[in-house]
Amino acid sequence: MSADFHCPNEFVQLGEKLCDAAQDVILKHFRQPLDVEGKSDASPVTIADRNAESAMRELINKAYPDHGIVGEEHGSENLDAEFVWALDPIDGTRSFISGHAIFGTLVALLRNNQPVMGILAMPVLNERWIGATGHKTLFKDFRGTTEATTRNCATLSDATVATTSPHLFKEDEFPKFDKVRKSAKMPLFGGDCYNYGLVSSGLIDLTVEAGMGVYDFLAQVPIITGAGGIMTDWEGNALGMHSDGKVIAAGDIRVHTETCKLINA
Repeated sequence: MSADFHCPNEFVQLGEKLCDAAQDVILKHFRQPLDVEGKSDASPVTIADRNAESAMRELINKAYPDHGIVGEEHGSENLDAEFVWALDPIDGTRSFISGHAIFGTLVALLRNNQPVMGILAMPVLNERWIGATGHKTLFKDFRGTTEATTRNCATLSDATVATTSPHLFKEDEFPKFDKVRKSAKMPLFGGDCYNYGLVSSGLIDLTVEAGMGVYDFLAQVPIITGAGGIMTDWEGNALGMHSDGKVIAAGDIRVHTETCKLINA
């Protein structure tokens, strides 16, 4: 991530409009009868996913026709642009179609393949985390807007570690995660993108995931970083458009370092 780049407020404002547009679509379909289709990777998709992303893309193309877009539902366009938006209208579609409120909308903006702005919005809960380079991460809920700050956690043995599901790890990946789980104070399963917001707000300490697309994790990088945490791949490398989908997000660099060493031992 470019440390000297301060994300313009106009990009943040557009990111929030994208989340608002997605929320309008999503809430019309939440807990309503839906046809659920299976994608090529066997994950589910609905009209809510597709229409929400279409609404987001329309706003981007109107405001910045020279920007690129990569989305979970409608593919990629203009990926060679300096600025590229990464969209996941419903992160946690299984939760959405099951009537659970813990699913989110993810919006990331990349500059030269590095994330410089990210928004994690929870449409049903009406909560939102906003991270951007050069700015402190903000958290919005019914009480207003506050700064999000990670908490101190010196060792993995004191940490709460979250992951969406152990079934999302490949056969050779799960034993590595399981070492982290067994070393942590408390494991937490489920949550999808919500876990990253909770790390940035200092409520859990660590999230470890694998098998994700770029639209699943790029938005969280500026959020975690702007709250005082760190988010990398499993080898400790910076995350970008070409990362492999294995991520570690930690509120304290000491827990992050310990987790990286344990995974790669």
